[in-house]
Amino acid sequence: MTHIDLHQFLRTRRSVRRFKPDSVPASAIERILETAIYAPSAHNLQPWRFAVVTTSVVRTHLGQALTAKMRADMTTVGAPETEIETRVEKSLRRLDEAPVVILLCRDVNVIRRDEQEEITMAVQSVAACGLQILLAAHAEGLGGNWICWPLYAQEAAREALNLPVTWEPQGMFILGYADEEPKEKVLKELKSILLWL
Repeated sequence: MTHIDLHQFLRTRRSVRRFKPDSVPASAIERILETAIYAPSAHNLQPWRFAVVTTSVVRTHLGQALTAKMRADMTTVGAPETEIETRVEKSLRRLDEAPVVILLCRDVNVIRRDEQEEITMAVQSVAACGLQILLAAHAEGLGGNWICWPLYAQEAAREALNLPVTWEPQGMFILGYADEEPKEKVLKELKSILLWL
């Protein structure tokens, strides 16, 4: 593979939200996570932690916990009931259809000092690991989507999966074999967001 081939591969990753029911081999999931942990991290602290969900019962339990918080938050801000139900139903369907769900967490104890800058660096490190998950899944021929619901329902997600109290959910990835053609990605022109100095 040339560097041009690698650039092309990186540029072809797209978000996928619908999956075939085919299960994903555990060996593929392990390869994805082995690659993910090669992400850079501030001070090489590697603050990421993973909870992998592959069973329907646990996916349903997680979905119910997250959407209960979603429903409560939307009700608080006065969202119409039809909008709430549509969003909850769509969210539950996505989780139900995904063969693999990876909850990406930050271990809050893995930090040099309790300072905002250090916390931000740890969050950024976990985010870098998240990108590695999506690219490694792409290398396995899987589609995936990065979902931020757990940021709004960290305690609900942690309790639903019985995670250690120090694991702070940062994002969630749904993975599987794509059952849709991803949308064309519309990008800003590089020159409009680039400053050469």
